[in-house]
Amino acid sequence: MGHLLIFNKPFGVLCQFSRDGDRPTLKDFIAVPNVYPAGRLDTDSEGLVVLTDDGVLQARIASPSRKLPKTYWVQVEGEPDAPAIARLRQPLDLGDFETLPAQARRIAQPPGLWDRQPPIRHRASIPTSWLEITLVEGKNRQVRRMTAKVGHPTLRLVRARIGPWRVEGLAPGEWREVERPPVL
Repeated sequence: MGHLLIFNKPFGVLCQFSRDGDRPTLKDFIAVPNVYPAGRLDTDSEGLVVLTDDGVLQARIASPSRKLPKTYWVQVEGEPDAPAIARLRQPLDLGDFETLPAQARRIAQPPGLWDRQPPIRHRASIPTSWLEITLVEGKNRQVRRMTAKVGHPTLRLVRARIGPWRVEGLAPGEWREVERPPVL
């Protein structure tokens, strides 16, 4: 049947097992042989990564055609108003591609969210707020580019959910094995 793991990737960790200089990688946290991430998460992003040793399952999870929803908690500069949130929900032209419609809403800071290391730089003159954005695609730096496009640059990005899997209950750097859902 194979392994299926969920991992809370800390900020600054490369989402790969091979070394690239002295930066930490998945290998520093996960000692299960032959598992690979089903999709990527940028080094400067945190949160949920799904890993498996089943190539077919890996492709199904990562495939854009499956449209597996991915939910992000996003700390942004400023306080997005209703028109900015509405723009995030609509297709956005990011220059090299147009996004698919997304779900977006303002939220309070997620309960139980761990402190980021290193912390986000605090600027007294610029307030911050939190958004929850759910995509059915995942292009390079898409969430960051979307929030910047509507005038609210991303300060912190945490992937909270991929399909049926959630990051809740996993501290940064922790992983656990989970069962394969019957729908995948």
